[in-house]
Amino acid sequence: MSSSVNNDQEHNQVDSDSEVEEVEPRLKYARIKNDLMNILQTDAASCIAVHPKFLCLGSHWGMIHLLDHQGNSIPSKTLKAHAVAVNQISIDQNGDFIGSCSDDGKVFIYGLYSTENNHIMNMGRLVKSVALDPCYWKSGSGRRFVTGDSKLILYEKTFLSPLKPTILGEAEGGVRSISWAGQFVAWASDTGVRIFDVNAECSLGLIKWSRSSEALPEHYRCNLKWSDNRTLLIGWVDTVRICQIRKRSLQETTQRNLLEYAVDPISTFQVEFYISGIAPLGNQLVLLGCSKEPDDNGQGQRPMLHVVEPKYQEYTAICATSLSLRGYKEWSCNDYHLDCLIDENRYFIVSPKDVVVASLYDADDRIEWLLTHGKFEQALETVTANGGKDCKKHSLIYVGRVYLDHLLAHGKYDQAGKLCLKIFGRDKTLWEVEVFKFARVHQLRSISSYLPRGDVVLDPTIYEMVLYEYLKMDPKGFLQLIKEWSPSLYKVAAVINGVREHLLTHDHCQNDLLEALAILYTHDYKYDKALAMYLKLKHKDVFQLIKKHKLYSSVYDMIEDLMDLDMERAVPFFLEKNEQKTLFRVPSDNVVEKLKHNHWYLYMYLDALDEKDTKESGKYHGLLVRLYADCSRDKLLPLLKRSDNYPIEQALSICREKKFYPEMVYLLGKIGNTSEALALMTRELNDMESAIEFCREQDDDELWNDLVNDSLDKPEAITFLLERIGTCMDPRLIIQRIKPNLEIPGLKKALIKMMCDYNLQLSVQEGCKKILSNDYFNLLEKLVRSHQKGICTDDEQMCCSCHRKIIIRDPKSLVLFHCRHSFHEDCLPILPNLGIVDKCVICNPQEGDSIDRKF
Repeated sequence: MSSSVNNDQEHNQVDSDSEVEEVEPRLKYARIKNDLMNILQTDAASCIAVHPKFLCLGSHWGMIHLLDHQGNSIPSKTLKAHAVAVNQISIDQNGDFIGSCSDDGKVFIYGLYSTENNHIMNMGRLVKSVALDPCYWKSGSGRRFVTGDSKLILYEKTFLSPLKPTILGEAEGGVRSISWAGQFVAWASDTGVRIFDVNAECSLGLIKWSRSSEALPEHYRCNLKWSDNRTLLIGWVDTVRICQIRKRSLQETTQRNLLEYAVDPISTFQVEFYISGIAPLGNQLVLLGCSKEPDDNGQGQRPMLHVVEPKYQEYTAICATSLSLRGYKEWSCNDYHLDCLIDENRYFIVSPKDVVVASLYDADDRIEWLLTHGKFEQALETVTANGGKDCKKHSLIYVGRVYLDHLLAHGKYDQAGKLCLKIFGRDKTLWEVEVFKFARVHQLRSISSYLPRGDVVLDPTIYEMVLYEYLKMDPKGFLQLIKEWSPSLYKVAAVINGVREHLLTHDHCQNDLLEALAILYTHDYKYDKALAMYLKLKHKDVFQLIKKHKLYSSVYDMIEDLMDLDMERAVPFFLEKNEQKTLFRVPSDNVVEKLKHNHWYLYMYLDALDEKDTKESGKYHGLLVRLYADCSRDKLLPLLKRSDNYPIEQALSICREKKFYPEMVYLLGKIGNTSEALALMTRELNDMESAIEFCREQDDDELWNDLVNDSLDKPEAITFLLERIGTCMDPRLIIQRIKPNLEIPGLKKALIKMMCDYNLQLSVQEGCKKILSNDYFNLLEKLVRSHQKGICTDDEQMCCSCHRKIIIRDPKSLVLFHCRHSFHEDCLPILPNLGIVDKCVICNPQEGDSIDRKF
């Protein structure tokens, strides 16, 4: 980053021009104007000292000017302190006193609010530096200050003397710079930098400075700056040192007889320029420097303000700013000065004819720089940080609009669409204004996904504009939007007209547009047109449309078309019932009537109907017999067996026609023609197992005789019968009828099995007879014992005839049956010739049917 304070511009603003790669600056610059400009037109600055309340500018003519931070002179505070250039100015901590020195040998101490402790001292020798005690303003502080010439001398006010001088040290080559913080005074001479403990009245040591024949230290000003009361920053020639004053432990000082404080080096590194000033910036440093080499004309180059991060023996450059100060070509390293207000991070850069203030970028400055250099994402992050409270000039809307214009100008339309959602949020007005920027470049499609469609909606015209653009440029996208967007966002009729007009002149993607038109017709409640459109497209959403809007009555003429479209969905659809589960939404008669010419469709429908509702399907079983015979024979016999709702003769005729013998056997048996059924099994099917099972089910002796007669001329059949009928009929009936000379395979084995089965049958019958006999006698004995037992009654029991209590005051005979019914004897009926009944007339009402009874 390179910024310049342009001397040629009327407003003297800080301009910047990129040299290699622009890095985001840490500081911004502003030239101090007002009265200061007038002062520097006739004089030149030689040094500066700043305080939070004001700044003091020393001039080459020996003047000290007190100004505010905007460059306005403070009335009656311009001091003619020296005859020649002011070398150094010092201000106490409270801003009540200033001290200055000059080559005229004078030291000038001046109170801004009191003259009691003012001093004008003529030292008689060159005085290069002076420093006031930071607590000089306090009474009882001793009103101390330090001057530097060939010696470092401390002046202090005592009880006996107004100013008592104390030599703190000899300076080889003279004292070149002094800086005082807390109880420590740092001062520089040709040999290096020393730190003096004023309270302990001792030097903490010498920090020697390396010497080079190319740049001797005595030719350059030593720049001293305390970042706090214990940390000293030194910038001299081209070397930077950071030293920290550490308090030693009590054990260390007593055992080794050392001073209370020690100076520890923290960082030492060399830079590529001569240092004109040094100041802290958090954990970084601000260095004012000049190039070591002149320009091509042998003149001075622009000074630069560097921000660096110090390491132990190296540094990291953060940014560097080139400053075009007035007359910079005429000045050298020692002509520039740097002072700062640490708490405010403000840096005052002084040349003989110019003063520039550098201050940290605030959020607005950073955003402005980021926008100027195309770093829009970072600008957005900055403006939204901390809820936007750090920004006074910029807002999310402003930054977002600048970024949006940039994206649109560079054709990054998708990014622009996403950005709108982030910056416009729920602001309807902003959306409606900015969306026209996309319309102008025909890129409404890029913003369509981000348009608000929830609680906040835009004017319908906006959504229609987007739809029309999709209609012309992306029909598939148009269809997708019609599916996703609620019809309440736009005027459906207007969009329908647009689609119809487009279809008249374009044949591209017509199916997509027709599907979109069908959806639009649905939104417009024109369901008949929507259904027709779906069927024309053979689109399966037609089923969903009918269900959603209950258009069942509209499909009577579309039944076969729906089967053509998707038979697997159409059949369950036709079988759906109403909410009461009592009637089909599409009457089965209508479906059968429409499908009667397409046997496959009719089969699929009636087969599903029979599985779902056998009661409803019963009236179609006659038709289903034919359909099963044609399409699915394996379902025919189960239907014939479970249903009585078909014409048997018609079913038998169909089976004869197709020679479905198992089905014919069942039907013949059902109508009583068992002989023909048996003949089919033995002659056509040759299935003796089924024939025997059939005879067993019918339990007809004539049928068994027919089976035997049909088998007499078939040795294998005789063997099979002998093996199977041992438990079904008397084996002698078949054995006696076998021809004497007939050769029968496996006869012996068959006879043995037959006799075993027959004997087993007889054994089982005999066992069952014994069991039944035993059970009979046991149950009879139990019944007799039960009848011989007494029957309990009480006052709560009622007569089952008159319904009065069974026990009454007038004694009457009672009759109690074993079924627990009780009667008064007088209430029971009397049978002719038999007397009183001996059975309960409630459990056996036939006993008294001819008698008038009270029941």
